[in-house]
Amino acid sequence: MTKSRVLQAQQIFTILREQNPNPTTELVYSSPFELLVSVVLSAQATDVGVNKATAKLFPIANTPGKILALGVTGLEPYVKSLNFYRNKTKNIIGLCEQLIAKHNSIVPENFEALIALPGVGRKTANVILNTLFGHHEIAVDTHVFRVSNRLGIAKGKTPDEVEAKLFKVVLPEFKRDAHHWLILHGRYICKARKPECEICKIRDYCDYYKKEIL
Repeated sequence: MTKSRVLQAQQIFTILREQNPNPTTELVYSSPFELLVSVVLSAQATDVGVNKATAKLFPIANTPGKILALGVTGLEPYVKSLNFYRNKTKNIIGLCEQLIAKHNSIVPENFEALIALPGVGRKTANVILNTLFGHHEIAVDTHVFRVSNRLGIAKGKTPDEVEAKLFKVVLPEFKRDAHHWLILHGRYICKARKPECEICKIRDYCDYYKKEIL
């Protein structure tokens, strides 16, 4: 990884930090378990949609035991508005079973333990470790993948490749918040179909802007 990419990333994240010093997830939660369920539900779904679903679910069931008591048929109506809700329902029920059986109903602070849970992949595990426990992990979702490639700081064909490159170019002082900044930037500025380069504060350091817009 070249020094120029490290410098480029430093300039980008310095600006993003100035704009938003304390970024965090837009998922609404009040416990580690609620965040875990919300992140599992957020796959191929918007945070807004997930928040609407969990606003009805969590007052009724917000612990592994309570959700397990609902069962598949009881849980499905709460998440039916989300993509792939049947698969997500089965995963969450399985996740609750494992949390109860293996972790005393507590969300584990361990990557391997997290990805062993149904419905929890690398991205979800990194979100949990970062957001709940303060680990310097970088979770790569569709926004982070797109923005990292467009900016040029971490070009890759897979999320894992982008994650590995980001980890090399992002300085330690930015690692905790890096994926939150990239997610928010991708959600509101660097949109998939029509990036709003005209109002982008980091466009001077963006490969896409220099190549496609200028």
